[in-house]
Amino acid sequence: MSARKFTIDPNKPFFVYDTKGDWHAVKIGEYLWDTRGEYIGFVRGETHDVYTTAGEWVGNLWPDGRIIRKRTYDRPPLLKDRPPKPAKPQNFPARAPLPPMCSELGFDKIDVLDWDDEVFKRVSDLVPDMD
Repeated sequence: MSARKFTIDPNKPFFVYDTKGDWHAVKIGEYLWDTRGEYIGFVRGETHDVYTTAGEWVGNLWPDGRIIRKRTYDRPPLLKDRPPKPAKPQNFPARAPLPPMCSELGFDKIDVLDWDDEVFKRVSDLVPDMD
């Protein structure tokens, strides 16, 4: 899937919604935070690849704030060079603005947070078991 090209101002919060318009996260810098200010993941690259804190790829950020991926895709291995856990930002927003209108997705794509809103809350099955 080729994600849409767009830029995110690194100095402003970027809000993440699902298709229904529910606020799930905010991107500040390269980091993703849930609505309570807990660190849940990070975003990398020109296509805004979204990863959990464990380094599992979950999809790409789109300009309307959704995390989108192909319905069927080859699961990449866990990312090894994860950033260290950051401190909670001082300027964390108390609430999100109204969500933008979302365009329809083709059958080959899914809104990750509509399909699996717990994706950032569980440990990936790709993480090796502890001994």
